[in-house]
Amino acid sequence: MDRQKKIVKVSIQGIIMNLFLVIFKGLVGFLANSIAIILDALNNLSDMLSALVTIVGAKLSNKAPDREHPYGHGRIEYIAAILIAVIIFLAGISSLKESIVKIIEPVKADYSWYTIIVIITAIFVKFFFAGHCKKIGKKVNSQSLIATGLDAYTDAAIAFSTLVGAIISYYFEISIEGYLGVLISFMIMKSAYGIIRETIDTMIGERPDSELTKKIKATIGKYEEVLGVYDLMLHSYGPNSLVGSAHIEIDDDLSAKEIDVLTRRITGKIFNEYGIVFTLGIYASNDSGKAGEIKNFVKDLIKEKCEILQLHGFYVDEEAKSVAFDLILDFNCKDKEEIKKELLEKLKEKYPEYKCYIVLDTDISD
Repeated sequence: MDRQKKIVKVSIQGIIMNLFLVIFKGLVGFLANSIAIILDALNNLSDMLSALVTIVGAKLSNKAPDREHPYGHGRIEYIAAILIAVIIFLAGISSLKESIVKIIEPVKADYSWYTIIVIITAIFVKFFFAGHCKKIGKKVNSQSLIATGLDAYTDAAIAFSTLVGAIISYYFEISIEGYLGVLISFMIMKSAYGIIRETIDTMIGERPDSELTKKIKATIGKYEEVLGVYDLMLHSYGPNSLVGSAHIEIDDDLSAKEIDVLTRRITGKIFNEYGIVFTLGIYASNDSGKAGEIKNFVKDLIKEKCEILQLHGFYVDEEAKSVAFDLILDFNCKDKEEIKKELLEKLKEKYPEYKCYIVLDTDISD
């Protein structure tokens, strides 16, 4: 079964499950005069709408690339996840409003044994469905399904708090309906906020997964011609749709033919192993003679600079009398330009016949 079909299947299961919960909880809530159970039923109703959004998002995101969208439509799933979170958040606000009314004008609930059975059933159903959603969501890398799973765990916690309130009311005749409703409302809104924050972080562009970047670098580094792997970047155009790039350092005496064969082999292997469309840039290496002397001088200069995380892309062009290299500085470094200026001055003083160029790079990946 392909990815889209799995997402749709789980979403339809969620719609059917929530439909039954809405019917049973709604009836029990009205019969017991319980605002907590009624709000829980309304929350299940919003979950049905969320499942519909997930289905639509999965269908749209699966559209093939076109001229206007050459990277495909995968990011629609992130929009769907945010819409789901907004629906959940609005349900939380509505619940909060009704709960405050019940605190101001309390009405005693009339719980019975069948009420408690319905609530316990809802807890187990939601808990197991949450695990199912998260498992499939992670397996197919669906932000929407993962969000649905997290919401279902919240629903299970809400149902449990309702159960506690029902037991207290049944045995001790103390009504905490309104206060339970407030607690439920805040749990709903917190769940929605977490989904929104996580999805927006993904859309803005998070630091790539450390484990994945290390694996990719290790894969590239296995080729004997590769002396180093740097500047690895990964861009997400939707779940399971990554585009990446990196620089590799190689000897400067390799021919264009040898470089072409090498880069084709590497990018092919990255695509086959990780499903990532990959592009490689080249850093030529010449560490012998004068180039080695200058490089060692630069290494000694940066030893005292704890803000400098890495030196790479070092090359000395004897014909042009130029020295060029990249430096990666810590994100917390405030005086990057001052560090660059100081290094350039010391290089100029030591090697006045050379023009020096320093690129301040970004610490993008591990």
